[in-house]
Amino acid sequence: MATVKIGRRGQMTLPREVRRHLGIKEGDTIALIPEGDHAILRPITQTLLDLRGSVPVSGVQNFDAIREQVKAERARRMGSNEP
Repeated sequence: MATVKIGRRGQMTLPREVRRHLGIKEGDTIALIPEGDHAILRPITQTLLDLRGSVPVSGVQNFDAIREQVKAERARRMGSNEP
């Protein structure tokens, strides 16, 4: 078990053994996921852009129409207080 001290601005330094174990390097992004009275630290190894093209689709995609559809759905959810 490793312990860290939280600095004045809420910053912390991950111990070397934790970084090595998780494969975290300078500039990497990690997620801190609150769970009850503790948090899970998980490296983020892929972005949505990394997954681009991984789902086969038929035909040409109209991304402008998709964006408008997403905006409309978000507006609808915000108006009805849905998550």
